[in-house]
Amino acid sequence: SPLPQADVVTTTTHKTLRGTRGGVILCKEAFAKQIDMLVFPGNQGGPFMHAIAAKAVGFKEALTDEFKAYQRQIAANAKALAAALAEGGLRIVGGGTETHLMLVDVTGLGTTGKEASKVLDNAGITVNKNLIPFDTKSPFVASGIRIGTPAVTTRGMGTGEMVQIADFIDRAIKNRRKDEVLEGIANEVAELCAGFPLYPERQV
Repeated sequence: SPLPQADVVTTTTHKTLRGTRGGVILCKEAFAKQIDMLVFPGNQGGPFMHAIAAKAVGFKEALTDEFKAYQRQIAANAKALAAALAEGGLRIVGGGTETHLMLVDVTGLGTTGKEASKVLDNAGITVNKNLIPFDTKSPFVASGIRIGTPAVTTRGMGTGEMVQIADFIDRAIKNRRKDEVLEGIANEVAELCAGFPLYPERQV
């Protein structure tokens, strides 16, 4: 628990927890009443009971051994992806990752976070532009991109697929002005995803 070190901790319920969209505020008992009053009736309207039930399901799943294995795979995938991106010449801010995501400096390839995110979107890969430490560019342009591994891990991808994804990202950014190359990469991305369907039980 982070609470012995922090008075207040916030998190989402829809990313690594893999539940319904929402958030959680954890705090020490001394701050609980004040935070409760700020949330409701301060900033929140009537709660949606179905969303609360969905969060409960997510929390229950998070207590299972399967979820713990999923979390370990997220971290392993992030490490593998970061290492493969670094091999291709991209700088991982902080030198690597110990979590589910990484911040990638794209300036070494002569581009910006804004351009890189748009190019990758055209190649079928969704990332966010993101400021890096001591960034000289505006937040609307940025020098980096943020990449996470929960979604691909949920689909069942492992470290081998992270190497493939790093290759897609590397080639897309390096060929960002070649529409035919980006189209080819988008087809490769679609083919990779087809091997890891969102709902395998519905596959005929």
